[in-house]
Amino acid sequence: MSELVVHDDAIRENTATFARLTRGRLMAVLKADAFGHGAIAHSVLEAGANSIGVTSISEALALRADGVTAPILSWLNTIDADFASAVQAGIALAVPSAAVLFAVASASRATGTQAVIHLHVDAGMARDGCPARDWAALCSLAREQEATGAVRVIGIMGHMSCADSPLNPQNTRERLVFEAAVRTAIRRGLTPRIRHLAATAATLTGVGANFELHRIGAGLFGIDPSDSGTRLRPALTLTARVISSRELPAGAGVGYGLDFVAGQRTNLAVVPLGYGDGIPRDASGRAEVFARGRRRAIVGKISMDMIVVDTGADVLHPNESVTLFGPGDRGEPTVAEWAAWAHTIAHEIVTRVGSRVSRIHRVADTVNASEQDAA
Repeated sequence: MSELVVHDDAIRENTATFARLTRGRLMAVLKADAFGHGAIAHSVLEAGANSIGVTSISEALALRADGVTAPILSWLNTIDADFASAVQAGIALAVPSAAVLFAVASASRATGTQAVIHLHVDAGMARDGCPARDWAALCSLAREQEATGAVRVIGIMGHMSCADSPLNPQNTRERLVFEAAVRTAIRRGLTPRIRHLAATAATLTGVGANFELHRIGAGLFGIDPSDSGTRLRPALTLTARVISSRELPAGAGVGYGLDFVAGQRTNLAVVPLGYGDGIPRDASGRAEVFARGRRRAIVGKISMDMIVVDTGADVLHPNESVTLFGPGDRGEPTVAEWAAWAHTIAHEIVTRVGSRVSRIHRVADTVNASEQDAA
């Protein structure tokens, strides 16, 4: 009853755009099931990405099982993660602490395979990454493990907190922290050949430029966190079919709490998508859909399994299609608008669409990949 169309041609076009912007130094970040877009690893590699980034080892191993042979980096793992499988599969690992370093080195010795690692420094976000006070010690320990043959440090990575605001002075501070971290690593005897600080926003604004690699996630899918004006194509269209319609008399309410009350007689259509499918409840009272060539308001609170659409004088028939969001070319709402209605970011909207929604991959108007049936 509901479909999430993934426009592979848009993803390929966006990838090619970033390949040009980064002069080929492009890591495609496909974490969280490629930001909810599914199996697109081969598409982005064919379109200009030369490596892939994910958070967990399980994501990386799934890509290897799918036949991806390009370099893969995994950067968010607990100390008891399956480092042995990652090392054996040739997956590079980010190391933010001595504890992770020792766990990776132990896995390397157990498997007889040298681990390839990127040391991860906290440039200022206070999330993942080694705090500046512990960085020199981590570099020294990494060099010791490198001397034993257990690991090989090929990269240093960080992340920026305010890259979507290019004039924010924090960007300069974080670059200085990152550059100092690189110098410290070199003084400790390490020879990292890949430095990467920039994600999508830092790439589009330029504040993360002049390093060997750019990690692009959201931008591949048409999301510009920095509002830079770069032409990117949204890559998802979410549609559903009407379950039923009814007339609503003036003065009657809709949904939980009856917080919408009709000022005049109108018609309603029930659509089987709700917050159980990732439609944000916080968008209630503001969100719209697209049906029969025009926008229609969602009325009443968004429920777990359904939304109610005010169709005015029109009566939508069962099985008629309703578009919740898409590229916006036909006037339909966009992911960016849904993010504004829900007081969140576009990243959250695209990653939260649930498993009850069928996924269909399309190149232009032709289905080119199998449909995943709704659960």
